[in-house]
Amino acid sequence: MATLSTLLAPDLMTPGSTWQLLSSINGFARSTGNSLTTQACPGRRFQLLGRDRCRLQVQLLEDGYRCWVPIDELLGQAKQCIPWRPPQLTEAEIQRRLPAVQSWSARAEQQVNRYLWGGTTEPDMDCSGLMQMAFASQGIWIPRDAYQQERFCQPVAVTVGALGLLRPGDLIFFGSARRCTHVGIHLGGGYYRHSSGREHGRNGIGIDSLHPQDAHPVARHYRRELRGAGRVVRCHDGSQLS
Repeated sequence: MATLSTLLAPDLMTPGSTWQLLSSINGFARSTGNSLTTQACPGRRFQLLGRDRCRLQVQLLEDGYRCWVPIDELLGQAKQCIPWRPPQLTEAEIQRRLPAVQSWSARAEQQVNRYLWGGTTEPDMDCSGLMQMAFASQGIWIPRDAYQQERFCQPVAVTVGALGLLRPGDLIFFGSARRCTHVGIHLGGGYYRHSSGREHGRNGIGIDSLHPQDAHPVARHYRRELRGAGRVVRCHDGSQLS
């Protein structure tokens, strides 16, 4: 089976060919520059979309996310494979796996970590990267970005004063009236785990709450930006989300 060490051969540059990673990679927003947008772990699959001089445009198949990957980072680090097929999990099966999702996020918090924009591999992750990795650890794929995750979930009504519909494992969304920009996972009783940056009082993974009496600066900041919540009831099918 071909590896990407022979990628420069014209017959292996057919758009649509499918590959599986042998090591972690960084994915960038554009064909040039250092704007990290995502990362991918060994075992993930991608489809080739195109090529620039130094980077390949790929679509990660588990979440449909598109990015640019440096060619020299992929050489010898991917092999051709069959297309990825999304797991067929029922809502009940997803709910059964949520305690293990929570356990994974707790273990991630215990590692030395920092907030990394675009981080989607351990130990340094951004908010939505932590959510995606926690669910993927149990074979449940959700979209990459916070606003995509919000659209993907089944809505759950929540306000700072009304938390009764929230369940452990629900995702809590934050941002402006126009757009979701942040996400955490509900632990129970209004507490949630998330990865946040130093500009709000922390640099990495921690636990905050929606309770008005929680005076931590991170909790106060995100309470003001609460948008709502959502429940993961299905697996992502790999289609591209805008």
